[in-house]
Amino acid sequence: MRKILVYAACLVLSGVLPAQAVTVNWIDWETSSVSPDGTFTATGTITSGSETIGVTYTNTQGVGFFQNGESGNTIDYFSAQGSNSPYESGGPDGVDNRPPGAEMIALDTAGLQTLEFSQTVENLYYSFVSMNGNGYSFSQEFEILSYTRADVDGNGTDSDGYWGGGLVEKVDNLDGTFSLNAIAGNGTEPHGTILFTDTFDTLTWVSLTSEFWNGFTIGVEGTDAQVPDDPTNAVPLPAAAWLLLGALGGLGLVRRRA
Repeated sequence: MRKILVYAACLVLSGVLPAQAVTVNWIDWETSSVSPDGTFTATGTITSGSETIGVTYTNTQGVGFFQNGESGNTIDYFSAQGSNSPYESGGPDGVDNRPPGAEMIALDTAGLQTLEFSQTVENLYYSFVSMNGNGYSFSQEFEILSYTRADVDGNGTDSDGYWGGGLVEKVDNLDGTFSLNAIAGNGTEPHGTILFTDTFDTLTWVSLTSEFWNGFTIGVEGTDAQVPDDPTNAVPLPAAAWLLLGALGGLGLVRRRA
């Protein structure tokens, strides 16, 4: 009991509680179109509290197919073959909720892609499906949170995804870009989630290989204004916590008198 009280006192004095995994606000893909020159454009919205963030995705090469949760292709490619989802993870930057099913863009051609946001966002989550031998070169640095057949967060090996499993690695290209590459061996179908912690309103990347197909979706923790500046995402204690501090002091006084 005394150890528990001491631990609680330390939390009070530090003014924070241990940060938990993030409940990600995933995108709701809505519409798509193809221009006469073959450019594919998709739009969607992300609801983050009272804010609605508009998202526009552009790919001049076109895509394999598009899912917006409506009739047609409603397969949940973000399902897993076990209980330890390769899209969820622990820790202060981890993902508490996997992407919704049938909300995905499937890629099939190498080339440049762009995401544009109507508001500046912070902590962008990018989940990928069936990466196969492909790779993505991003304009911003990222952190790998989870992927099939690996234990990035220490919570156990992540299960295979819809199409199986495989490993990935992050590569600094030494030119301001960073690549997510599939690693040969131990499976050829990586599925997982990466995190961009910077604030931005545009993200670009290059799909490095033409392959039918590999898919993705995105989500955010919130807008720049909504996400605390503290990179640890520590949660301040409520005022009632000071009552605990007083109670602990009172307990120490009683023990001395005893």
